[in-house]
Amino acid sequence: MRWGMMLALGLIMALLHRVTAGGPLEARATLALGFLLLAAHLGGDIAKGARLPRLTGYMLVGFAAGPRWLGLVRGDETVALRFFSDAGLALLALAAGSELRLEALRAGRAALARVATAAVALPFVAVSLVMLSASPWFPLTVHLPLGDRVAVALTLGAFAAASSPAVTMAMIGELDARGPVARALLGTTVVQDVATVILLTAVLAAASDLTGGGKLNSAVAGAAALDLAASLAVGAVLGYLLGQYLQLIQRDTTLFLVIVAFVSAEAGRLIGLEPAFIALAAGFYLENVARVEGERVRSALKRSSPLASMVFFVLAGAGLELRGLADLWPWALLLIGLRAASLHYGLRWAGRHPAVTPALAAHGWMGLLSQAGIILGLAHLVRRAFPGWGVSLETLIVAGVGINEVAGPIGFRKALVRAGEVAEEIIHGGEDVVGTVGAEADVDPRAEGLQK
Repeated sequence: MRWGMMLALGLIMALLHRVTAGGPLEARATLALGFLLLAAHLGGDIAKGARLPRLTGYMLVGFAAGPRWLGLVRGDETVALRFFSDAGLALLALAAGSELRLEALRAGRAALARVATAAVALPFVAVSLVMLSASPWFPLTVHLPLGDRVAVALTLGAFAAASSPAVTMAMIGELDARGPVARALLGTTVVQDVATVILLTAVLAAASDLTGGGKLNSAVAGAAALDLAASLAVGAVLGYLLGQYLQLIQRDTTLFLVIVAFVSAEAGRLIGLEPAFIALAAGFYLENVARVEGERVRSALKRSSPLASMVFFVLAGAGLELRGLADLWPWALLLIGLRAASLHYGLRWAGRHPAVTPALAAHGWMGLLSQAGIILGLAHLVRRAFPGWGVSLETLIVAGVGINEVAGPIGFRKALVRAGEVAEEIIHGGEDVVGTVGAEADVDPRAEGLQK
């Protein structure tokens, strides 16, 4: 039934696509957004029926309808709708920030520090060393001098350290997961994103000495750290203003937060900051400084997050850029495999610390596979920083992010199922049997520090 509805919707959109070919961009983009949301709703139901995360269905529907496959949504329409994608990302980041309570982070700081160190350091080191060793055969560096090869390897290593708090928060909302592993993964992804900005800033600073003259745009090199600091500062101010407003107005909190998300997206675009970091800092401020208002925000975000997830991920799917895989797919797969293996063994190493639970050490790496959000902005920054070969490097990074973005939600769901924090529906004999999967179904008491 749903497949039939999806086919009918696609045929209608194909007809409207032809009829509106010469129409104004604003009208075409509005029509495309409505179509994508309807198709995403059906795609999410189909994915759930196939025992996949709804997020995966959203992204696959967006990619299928987007300009890189069926072309039911044009490229200029996806660019025009990026504002809505940024607003959806801001809502998810606000929800992620509101889940980070300082007391819980302090109580579980030993485990968080160990896991975050493993999730950042090992992928960075492993990818950098392997890509430097393979640089004589790597198409992007085969004709470059040694200094440029080192800069490329370190840049790819920095991007391997990134993860996605937006995907993590969206999956936590979809699965209604509030266990210690889910919370630890959320905190880890936030640390990974901040660490990636710092690492990339250090790499770009070192690249000025590694690369030949004129190969690095020095004006761009320090932009990443400056954007991070400014975004967090603006987010803290926004959190304070939100708290003051919510003290005065006791209703329409959900609508107000949606407006705030759009304002954050537009402000980020106008002044060149990251909406995700702005919203993350605002949510963190509310949760830890304005507790009463923060509780209202969390309640409102729980109602609005499903729609925010749908908007962000279907538009992310429509904008997936995989053209770089045509020539570089073996290298993209190598980078993805290296990153996954590094996360796996990194969390195994982290599990040697008594504060890290066996469930997190064994399965947590699958919950850190996703990449989305700020990493795409950082990839564009690299393109501007290295005018000579930054375009090819950005293409490879974006292609790898696209694959991780699709596979990540599946890995996150599997990680929580194996850790025993969510139930898996097993269809058997026409009946739904709800059971817990995984040997580590019991919560380790050492994880209590990560609970709120």
